[in-house]
Amino acid sequence: MAVKIKICGLREPAEAAYLNRNRVDMAGMVLFFPKSKRNISITQAGAIMEALDPNIRTVAVTVSPTPEQALEIQEAGFDMIQIHGVLDPEVLRSTEIPVIRAFNVDNMNEAALLRNNSRIGAYLFDAQTPGSGKTFDWSLISELPTGDKPVILAGGLNPSNVGAAVEMLSPYAVDVSSGVEKDGGGKDPDRIDAFVKAVRLAEDGSQNVDSQVKC
Repeated sequence: MAVKIKICGLREPAEAAYLNRNRVDMAGMVLFFPKSKRNISITQAGAIMEALDPNIRTVAVTVSPTPEQALEIQEAGFDMIQIHGVLDPEVLRSTEIPVIRAFNVDNMNEAALLRNNSRIGAYLFDAQTPGSGKTFDWSLISELPTGDKPVILAGGLNPSNVGAAVEMLSPYAVDVSSGVEKDGGGKDPDRIDAFVKAVRLAEDGSQNVDSQVKC
């Protein structure tokens, strides 16, 4: 199965075209987190979703969302909600769209506690500071009891290193934000093109790597 590609941190409807032409699988938008330079409003997110190819699944990226915020995300038409920080049990109980539970190097062991929870659609493993553009020790993932949860790899990925990550882990998906941005901010279409190309090339090569780690 092809490794899926998630481009995160979209801020402008014009950026949707970069994802559409590359036929990526998921588009992430940061909501309800003013500390992030990529934070946008529900209204702005709606404009981006209208510009996206309908085959691209939309993901609301949040930090410790309240039940009210989760409901607003669901009503806005997002396909999934990605949760960093605190996972409120009420959010998990009441949210009808799939939940991507994000972990970092500080709380990865908590993944074992949720592996049998049907409300969790996938795990996302990130660096200690999400959005920092820094990587972490990818081998940590192979040691975790993730069960049958799909694994999404994030944290410092870019066109130069994503190929190695795919060959090593063969994850369900890879996630990138700062690694495909311009120096002054905003998504760079050329870097997105290069990122997607690197993933596809690595997929072909990973079939011949006997030592690859399976998640």
